[in-house]
Amino acid sequence: MRARARDRRVYLSGHPVLFALLAAVRHRAVTRLGGTLLVNGTDAFVEAMTRVPLDRRADGTTGAIARDLADADLLFDQDGAAHRNARRDLAARLSSAGVERLRPVWRSVLDRRLGALRDGGRADLVDMTAELAGSTAAALLGIDADPRELSRAARTAAAAAARAHLPGIRLPARRGHDPATAARALTTLLANAPRVARPGAGRPGSGCPVARADAGPETGTGLASMLAVAAINTTVAAIPRAVAWCADDRLWEHAAAGGERLDALVSELLRVVVPTPLLPRAAGGDGVIGGCPVAHGDRLILVTRHATGAHHRDPDPADPAPPHVAQLVFGTGPHACPGAALARAQLRDVLAALAPLHPAVVTARPDRGAALPGWRVLTIEATTRGVPAATIRTGASHPPGASGATPEAGA
Repeated sequence: MRARARDRRVYLSGHPVLFALLAAVRHRAVTRLGGTLLVNGTDAFVEAMTRVPLDRRADGTTGAIARDLADADLLFDQDGAAHRNARRDLAARLSSAGVERLRPVWRSVLDRRLGALRDGGRADLVDMTAELAGSTAAALLGIDADPRELSRAARTAAAAAARAHLPGIRLPARRGHDPATAARALTTLLANAPRVARPGAGRPGSGCPVARADAGPETGTGLASMLAVAAINTTVAAIPRAVAWCADDRLWEHAAAGGERLDALVSELLRVVVPTPLLPRAAGGDGVIGGCPVAHGDRLILVTRHATGAHHRDPDPADPAPPHVAQLVFGTGPHACPGAALARAQLRDVLAALAPLHPAVVTARPDRGAALPGWRVLTIEATTRGVPAATIRTGASHPPGASGATPEAGA
């Protein structure tokens, strides 16, 4: 199966009507439907992110989804000084040095989980990535939590919150999967988890992880909840889809080459899989996007997938998209994703570890209930065998961010 045909299934299985609507208007930079603007063009996307004031707390936006996850001012719905301070703290944790300190955490998961694949067995990449993402998030937050349990709680909470805010038919929530219940389960897990020292941070912190010295415990737990949700869900969505595309289009030689070719492959795969394919926003003031007037209160649907050209341009490490286009996967301007270097480093190491094995996809089942388009199961098997565990490090010759990445998938 060709990569694009397979990858299209994660969209059509989860939200067929929504993505059919988006596909129908994708050839126009901006389309107005009543009080909603669908923004598809690259330049229009940048204008919406940088030149139009945003209402970070409006219903139907990422900020509103964040409030479902915790009752506190969070990174996704903050403005002004509070937003800048929170982003500054997070940017420090996710700097190149910070990512390098986290790297041994996910490498140990890779080394252990890929052993069966090297011995001729099969591996579910979604399950492996969930553990990898949960382990990394726990280390980032400075807590001792079961990575699979943390990953499951974060994915359930995100799916429940997104379901409540997504336009369309409201289906009854499965038992225990309504937004309030799912959010409580995640925040309780985080609040009760033992504190441990973050990699390179010295002794364990007291109180709730990531809480500021002057913040109440609900703010610290709320921010930890949001960080876990963002980091885990985007990782679990992106990495299996990127590996499937790499396998289906036979791109492993670029991964095996390492260096700049691997950097280009990482950038191109992220541009095409676009973990967060659309960003729901609301205008906080009047403005203009792509020549279309915007009024205060208008809903903005920023279609990242179209702005990056993911819908028509396949990944090509030999002729990659311009950096300013590839970067839109992580947003742009003051609300760009602080986790870009982490996302690139993790995908880089996964591809480098898998490249000698040239894995092929055996089974792929879309996750219809996930917050982000992705696979529920992606089983792979190696087409070569007997690769030593040390090969996991062959792709890590550059530090995180060496390819020019700048900091979210829509923070």
